[in-house]
Amino acid sequence: MISAVRFWSLGLALGLGGATALTPAESTAVKRLVAAYPAFLRGVDGNALVWRDGTRMPLTRSAATTYPARLDAPGLLDQLDAAYPACAPLTAPAYLSDPGRTRFEPLLRKMYGASEAAVRASLVTVDWFGQPLRVTRVNGVADSLRAVAAELATHPEWRALLTPSAGTFLWRTVAGTPRRSVHSFGAAIDLNTARAAYWQWSGSREGQRGIPWRNAFPAGLVHTFERHGWIWGGRWYHLDTMHFEYRPELTGGCHAAR
Repeated sequence: MISAVRFWSLGLALGLGGATALTPAESTAVKRLVAAYPAFLRGVDGNALVWRDGTRMPLTRSAATTYPARLDAPGLLDQLDAAYPACAPLTAPAYLSDPGRTRFEPLLRKMYGASEAAVRASLVTVDWFGQPLRVTRVNGVADSLRAVAAELATHPEWRALLTPSAGTFLWRTVAGTPRRSVHSFGAAIDLNTARAAYWQWSGSREGQRGIPWRNAFPAGLVHTFERHGWIWGGRWYHLDTMHFEYRPELTGGCHAAR
């Protein structure tokens, strides 16, 4: 059976998927992606992302016409559209502004593992304030989380927000969707659910207007994660304030900010 990645590569070669020249904004976003994952990505060639093993992954967009459908089946360019406001003040996001919530799963599978067993093979233990958490070592995720913990340890006033963690690695889909959670790849952490807000807890439906935004996590805590390459679910209109995931292609602009 032909692999999904090879199928997309074949489609690119045959001119499928409606490929057109990248816009300047798209080209910049793809370059950020390559810079964020140098162990895996070599560069861009026309409308293809080129991996170090020679794989060519087409830079295309979803044909879906609705927001939920695009989340379920995005193209790689849909993932790269996100304008994530790293290290900016914490404010309620605009309607359907979910920067980083769109994820092109083949990219994650190829980097972190295409099965639960493959992901598990790269998991290591991180000490999260006395709680052992299993996190991938791929792309330096575990080292980054350790650095986050070291900085957050200097703020004992935040400890009740940070612990107990609701978890890291868990091979699962996002509830009610076919989308695989970033927790499946060992590259996400949930903080204390008792202090968190989640969009479905208010009874809201995907894509509806007026989803209430509330947040108990201080800017300093969020910015610490962001400086180390993690995005925060509290910056989503479909808020998930306990959730952080490693996405350095979106947060690079604030690594040096304090």
